[in-house]
Amino acid sequence: MSSPPFDPQSRPYGQNTPPYGQPYGQPDPRDPAYGRPPGAPPAQQPQQGPYTHRYEERRGAGQAETTQALPFGGVAGGPPSTTAQPKRRGGLILVAALLAGLVGGVGGAAGYGALDDDEPTTRTVSSLDTDRSTSTRTVSSDNVEGVAAKVLPSTVQLNVTGESNGSQAAGSGTGIIISNDGEILTNNHVVEAAADSGTITVSFNDGSTADGTIVGRDDVTDLAVVKVDVDAELTPATLGSSSDLKVGQSVVAVGSPFGLESTVTSGIVSALNRPVSSSDGSNSGTSTVFPAIQTDAAINPGNSGGPLVDLDGNVVGINSAIRGTSSSATEQSGSIGLGFAIPVDLAKNVAKQLSKGKTVEHARIGITVGNKTESDGITSVGAVVKEVTDGGAGDEAGLETGDVITALNDNPINSSDGLVAAIRAYQPGETVTLAVIRSGETDQVEVTLDSDGGSLGS
Repeated sequence: MSSPPFDPQSRPYGQNTPPYGQPYGQPDPRDPAYGRPPGAPPAQQPQQGPYTHRYEERRGAGQAETTQALPFGGVAGGPPSTTAQPKRRGGLILVAALLAGLVGGVGGAAGYGALDDDEPTTRTVSSLDTDRSTSTRTVSSDNVEGVAAKVLPSTVQLNVTGESNGSQAAGSGTGIIISNDGEILTNNHVVEAAADSGTITVSFNDGSTADGTIVGRDDVTDLAVVKVDVDAELTPATLGSSSDLKVGQSVVAVGSPFGLESTVTSGIVSALNRPVSSSDGSNSGTSTVFPAIQTDAAINPGNSGGPLVDLDGNVVGINSAIRGTSSSATEQSGSIGLGFAIPVDLAKNVAKQLSKGKTVEHARIGITVGNKTESDGITSVGAVVKEVTDGGAGDEAGLETGDVITALNDNPINSSDGLVAAIRAYQPGETVTLAVIRSGETDQVEVTLDSDGGSLGS
């Protein structure tokens, strides 16, 4: 059985959909009025306090699509529904994870951590070593058939069993071969249930299978690396660059929706840098925010961890979440043309650290932010600084409580999630320029990002 996609985990848009990683079927306290019948009274929203991000900067460039990750072992037969906030410019969106599966009870997220696996063998060819892999296959323009022929041998199905919130669970997702000696990139929400004592069975395009082990996982970015030991040399995918993408560009999604392996769909890039926020549903409140690639290529539960590729067959994103239409917390919905992928540039940086057995470090400013709200209760554009960490990057740059951040490197910041998503695209040590409103005047502030040290806390 396949499990629903990471609802982010980017999750489908729908009412009463749990936040990312939250057990499917559990009411979402953030359930917005988005999509309610005309004239229906707005849903009452709990008052939101300052948002403290694990990176210590939260909610930014446009309110993030709040992706709901379908916990491992979501209801079989469809992705979890997601709830969307009232639609405004860059509005908060609740999406559903793309993991597909069946669970013996209510599904939930597993524990977090980075695990080391066997050392890589010598003479390894890895997609992470260069901007483009060593693949010599070329694909003609507008040839989806050619894209499929190139990408399918590098795409696998992951069948996972394990324990989720005390219940035995089973589900499936997708992975991307990134080295000829068996390293596979996927979503953390696809494999997290197997982190302690579960199993991962990898099914290849030629019908063969192999046991997989987790090399490392990063719940902050919802990415993981799995390793298989096989005698045959595998074909690593070609990892492209998400920075080259353009809105309207044709793309192809490959994966195992609802367990249907080697499924190929096509569409276009609908939007770039869409802030997508997801919560894992655990008691710790772990959440994931990333600057998503939005596509109308059909993506469904089970596509999680699979490649989104351009017409040259280069991977440009990792499919992770969808927005759906289901208004019931017990029903799942399929694609409605709103899919979200993690940019491959972000994924490559994380995968390099995971493949070396490292705990992933993430860039941060060292501030706590919330959405800028006027006295009349109307939310305006920007992320307001609620607290500045002593000695942090923001403190060193001169940021102060009450500052409103409206842009990062000339890219508009419309909310706190937008800021977090924007920062996610950078690495510790890089310098960014913030547009900051203070006392009615806008200044440009340069900030050299520091590191969270691999911390999983806020």
